[in-house]
Amino acid sequence: MDAWYWWMILGMAIVTYIPRAIPLTFLEGRELPKPVQNVLRNIPYAVLGALIFPAIFFIQENIWFGVIGATAAFGLAFSGANVMIVVLGSIAVLAGFSLLL
Repeated sequence: MDAWYWWMILGMAIVTYIPRAIPLTFLEGRELPKPVQNVLRNIPYAVLGALIFPAIFFIQENIWFGVIGATAAFGLAFSGANVMIVVLGSIAVLAGFSLLL
């Protein structure tokens, strides 16, 4: 491997380590204000939504395939179903939709 790869790996390690080490070092033993805690608590859901939403429209050439699957998943999740039921239910709906095509 060239030296360039090692520098790249070292740079990525530093960029990954710094955002984790700074809060651990400077915020140890302190409690964040409630509004900050609420924002930080919702970040994983926002990131997950940002990753999933574009994939809905690019899953196949037919845009309705993703829209119908997402609608089925949202409906099942909104009704309070278990995560496994949501996944299997949306797969079943899409399997039925693909048979109709």
